[in-house]
Amino acid sequence: MFSFEKLEVWQLAVEFCDDIYRITRGIPANERFGLSSQLRRAAVSIAANTTEGSDRGSKKDFARFVEIAYGSLAEVVTELKIAKRQGMLSESDLKLAYDKAERLGQMLSRLRSSLNASTPQRSTLNDSQ
Repeated sequence: MFSFEKLEVWQLAVEFCDDIYRITRGIPANERFGLSSQLRRAAVSIAANTTEGSDRGSKKDFARFVEIAYGSLAEVVTELKIAKRQGMLSESDLKLAYDKAERLGQMLSRLRSSLNASTPQRSTLNDSQ
């Protein structure tokens, strides 16, 4: 088992990705290369960036990848709202995904804060005088 597989945030990100793939199967075929594809790529990016960041040599690098993962999560939420407004997504699917996105967002935010808190801050010129 890889170390990133032990991260609860990674596990939830993969589960969220599964949900997005299931939800997008119901989006019309003419959106296969549009909204459906965009949703899937952004969802995969959440787990992928969490994975890549966890394998970086520093907590600062990991925190940066977590920020990117959070941005991808925000992208998925926006695209889900658009899909719902366009009648491509049911209210129940939106609620399921939105609730999980909120939980995932909280976990990513806590992880980023934890990583940033444990990263030594660079001293300024004034601090060294």
